Amino acid sequence: MNENLPPCPECSSAYTYEMGALLVCPECGHEWSAAPAAAASESGSGEKVIKDSVGNVLADGDTVTVVKTLKVKGSPTGIKAGTKVRNIRLVDGVDGHDIDCKVDGFGPMQLKSSVVKKA
Repeated sequence: MNENLPPCPECSSAYTYEMGALLVCPECGHEWSAAPAAAASESGSGEKVIKDSVGNVLADGDTVTVVKTLKVKGSPTGIKAGTKVRNIRLVDGVDGHDIDCKVDGFGPMQLKSSVVKKA
């Protein structure tokens, strides 16, 4: 092995090894993710940039406007185009839903960045 792996955070053993995306300690059996160390060594170059429907870069806390009417399961009315959503949070969601927010009148939900525009 050419690379130096970090010691186990549980027992401080130096005999850690990689198993897929995890690091494993053979002495205590502790498993942990190697992703934070890899992300720190890349110095932010691997960070995903999320853009709205017109190409503006979104950030946590932004206010966005819905650009098309959306159907909401279980609701007789959907979210109308032009609805403002404040204080969004960017997440790595399921099926392309990368914005976590609270829509007035509907409650917490996740939206796709392709259906919003930065306000």
